[in-house]
Amino acid sequence: MTAFQLQAEPYEWKIGFDFERQAIADGFAFIAGVDEVGRGCLAGPVVAAACILDTTKPVPKGLNDSKKLTEKQRDDIAAELRETAVAYAVGVVEAAEIDRINILEATKVAMIKAIEALNPAADHILIDALQLKHLRTPQKAIIKGDSISYSIAAASVIAKTYRDNLMVEYDAVYPQYGFAGHKGYGAAIHREAIKQHGPCLLHRMTFRGVVPVTSAIE
Repeated sequence: MTAFQLQAEPYEWKIGFDFERQAIADGFAFIAGVDEVGRGCLAGPVVAAACILDTTKPVPKGLNDSKKLTEKQRDDIAAELRETAVAYAVGVVEAAEIDRINILEATKVAMIKAIEALNPAADHILIDALQLKHLRTPQKAIIKGDSISYSIAAASVIAKTYRDNLMVEYDAVYPQYGFAGHKGYGAAIHREAIKQHGPCLLHRMTFRGVVPVTSAIE
């Protein structure tokens, strides 16, 4: 059966392997951190990553919540994680599916996709704030987990860099929106581009700020 516990942590905690080591002490071997990026965007997919780290080895220098890092720091850390992680995987849910099932459910689907793609498979999950009720693997949701768990922080960096690279690729297909700059978030320049050109196939038609038109740009 799924074990779930929502753990609210005091702000004075520092990032480390405390939760991972507790899970190891409880008999688990492969503890995956899970996080997502892109929930608040107006365009593009929501992306989740799952990452299993070796708690006996040093982590990449500066590893932390991806929002606290510069783009270069994220890129450098992600490159190192891809070489040193025990396992990592990414799950993606596109805009059309987000519109169909809503962003919260789409985020959970992306997380489960990432978790199920891990090899070796995780036997315990640490998640940033959310719970995955349909996942049978024991799990713990940790408020602000990407700031206090190295594994969740690693997942946040992998998810962020993966999604940012996707949006740069999409910029070449839809240059009128400036995706390479704002990555699909609701920046003023992005909202103005939507007003001028209408939404494209990457836009989330159920999100406030996306102007509905009769047909999306092909």
